[in-house]
Amino acid sequence: MLLALFSLHDPLAWLAVAAGWLAALWLALAIDWRWGEPAAAWHPVVWMGRYLGLCGQRLKAWPPAAAFVGGALAWWAGAVVVGGLAGGLQWLVVDQWLRLDLTALALSWAWLAWAGLALLLAIALKPMLAWRMLRSEVLAVEAALQTSLPDGRKRLTWLVSRATASLSDSEVRESAIESLAENLNDSVVAPIFWFVLLGLPGAAVYRFANTADAMWGYRGEWEWAGKCAARADDVLSWVPARLTAGLIWLVAGDFRLAGLRREAVQTPSPNSGWPMAAMALALGVALRKPGVYVLNPAGRAPQAVDTLQAIAIASKVILTLAAFALPATVLIAFGMG
Repeated sequence: MLLALFSLHDPLAWLAVAAGWLAALWLALAIDWRWGEPAAAWHPVVWMGRYLGLCGQRLKAWPPAAAFVGGALAWWAGAVVVGGLAGGLQWLVVDQWLRLDLTALALSWAWLAWAGLALLLAIALKPMLAWRMLRSEVLAVEAALQTSLPDGRKRLTWLVSRATASLSDSEVRESAIESLAENLNDSVVAPIFWFVLLGLPGAAVYRFANTADAMWGYRGEWEWAGKCAARADDVLSWVPARLTAGLIWLVAGDFRLAGLRREAVQTPSPNSGWPMAAMALALGVALRKPGVYVLNPAGRAPQAVDTLQAIAIASKVILTLAAFALPATVLIAFGMG
């Protein structure tokens, strides 16, 4: 959590900071659950997207070698700025926590100061998490599909980049569940993982890397400019993706872990297959991208109830991860203290 930046060795001080860290995480999740996304004008991930869009429009017109170098430089420049701004805010918050008179924490002003700093960190962390939006979009696809297949296909385009015009109702549902599982990692588990490990800069840089991969990490006109972005996201998502799959198994796992690995490697991505395969096995359904992969081919076609069950499983994953953050944060805090 970057607590190594501070040389104070008072265990009470470390405990106060670790408690603030946890409070910020839980507050960020609560803010996301209650209010969802901030307005686009104030959303850091939107700012990241605008920067990447401006750079990308220029880079995709460059020849391959120049686009590759330019894309790598643009990625690193963005990551440094994002990490630096997040790190500066974090340093101010933690520094103020450490300045509190811990012997006076029983006083209301000290508690208010501690809580206010935790809220500030939570507000900064919240845009890196997007569970409410993800949940709402998946439910919207299911609701549209209940109206008509064309409505379901149209609403699915808000979630996925693949062509939807020829998808059946089962394939629309499969795509929504796949997106839920994949983005459970990208939008919740991975940012929390990096926040617990490296603090706000870890969560912010991960979100930047994931946004860059979503915008640039495709074959075609973005291929050379996006190679660095794609590889960076692969590296930063490697552990969280497997953690997400493990948490799905923990909260709903009526399947063998050996079977999980066998299914997870069917996808072209080294990471997205893990949460998607875990969700397919947990639900007992087959998830497929036509012409690319089939996860759990022995499973049945998903029904409307499976969409709701997938959302319930994802909610349990988030609650379990938030609970696991407590011992992890304490161990890291005292390990660095």
